Amino acid sequence: MVQVTKDMIIAEVLALDTDLAEYFFEIGMHCLGCPSARGETVEDACAVHGADCDALLAKINAHLADKA
Repeated sequence: MVQVTKDMIIAEVLALDTDLAEYFFEIGMHCLGCPSARGETVEDACAVHGADCDALLAKINAHLADKA
């Protein structure tokens, strides 16, 4: 199973499962269609949106584990 990490690019994460977009929406990142946003790392996106990166990763990785 793939584990999403802080240094992964958002486009890579969404390529794993487009349903993961909902977790980025939850942190206020509604600009996922923007090329610059999709090129950010998960850590960068969390920093910009004031979100807890570890909490976001936990949700994303739990989602992926449930689908495995």
